[in-house]
Amino acid sequence: MINPLPKWVDYGLMPLINVTVAFLISGLVVLFVGESPLEAAYLLVKGAFGSGYNLGFTLFYATTFMFTGLAVAVAFHAALFNIGGEGQAYIGGLGVGLVALSLDGTLPWWLTFPLAIIGAALFGAFWAFIPAFLQAKRGSHIVITTIMFNFIAAAVMVYLLSGPLQKSAQLGPRSRDFAEGAQLPKLGGLFEPFGLDMGASPLNITFLLALLMAFLVWVLIWRTRFGYEMRTLGSSPKAAIYAGMPEAKIIIVTMMISGGLAGMMALNPVMGDQARLQLDFVEGAGFVGIAVALMGRSHPAGIVPAAILFGALYQGGAELSFDMPNITRDMILLIQGLVILFAGAMENLFRPGLSRAFSSLSTTKSQDVLPEAGE
Repeated sequence: MINPLPKWVDYGLMPLINVTVAFLISGLVVLFVGESPLEAAYLLVKGAFGSGYNLGFTLFYATTFMFTGLAVAVAFHAALFNIGGEGQAYIGGLGVGLVALSLDGTLPWWLTFPLAIIGAALFGAFWAFIPAFLQAKRGSHIVITTIMFNFIAAAVMVYLLSGPLQKSAQLGPRSRDFAEGAQLPKLGGLFEPFGLDMGASPLNITFLLALLMAFLVWVLIWRTRFGYEMRTLGSSPKAAIYAGMPEAKIIIVTMMISGGLAGMMALNPVMGDQARLQLDFVEGAGFVGIAVALMGRSHPAGIVPAAILFGALYQGGAELSFDMPNITRDMILLIQGLVILFAGAMENLFRPGLSRAFSSLSTTKSQDVLPEAGE
């Protein structure tokens, strides 16, 4: 039996070790293609954080991953594997688009934005409700149904953007551009006192919303009765049922909260960057959210830095592939995959050794203290 690790080891040291090993193996891959791993690492960090413009893109991507990571984490705590973040974000984008297209010419952004948040959350929650209901009432596995709903959501968006919402056949499947009333302000001015010029980076006010949602998720899971019921159901379903907790209700409400968070991800690219609704705005963020949640141990305090790490890999990787042509975009995906591998599938690779080390350390300290107590 593996002894539990101290929290600072479980939530801090373990992810750091996993990421370090992933980057060491990535360095071997870089060396294999004839490039310097140290130079590649320098270019990666520089591309992600080397200027205000690059930092703006890193935090822009991180904003998206915070939402999807939080969505996965909420479901994890109730032992639900929500793998449908892609579809929920897609349908959440439809909620954002409908609000923006309807009100962008009549309301300012600060009135449109709260309505778009509600639209994104409601549409995303609805798309998660159906798989949740099927699991709670019919026993359908949540993983299978959420994967299927990803494809259905993509098909729905293709139909709408190629038909009812399409601006012009010549421009492809996309809506018209939003007016100023549905375009979110950028956050460049927030960083100017620190001497950082964000330039034309798409970092926008949704970043602050993502941080707020991380705090609210922490409150929900660890400071509310419903959060306690979620964690109890996730840890011991039999104990939760024996205590009289409504299993079906917890499953449905948890998945709807998870879907609402995934849907809110659409605010960042749709209103904060593209200023229109178009295909492929999710760009795999739903699946990256799984890795972010795993690396962050399903805790908001871990999800935020994990999202920034993956944002850095996206932005720094793009710059790295430009400066080092031998390192293609596929190799950047390989590095991301290694991080996911060690943070997720091989998360327990180093746990037994660390557990034995800390157990021996605790035993040694206890033996040192006992003679002193007997004197």
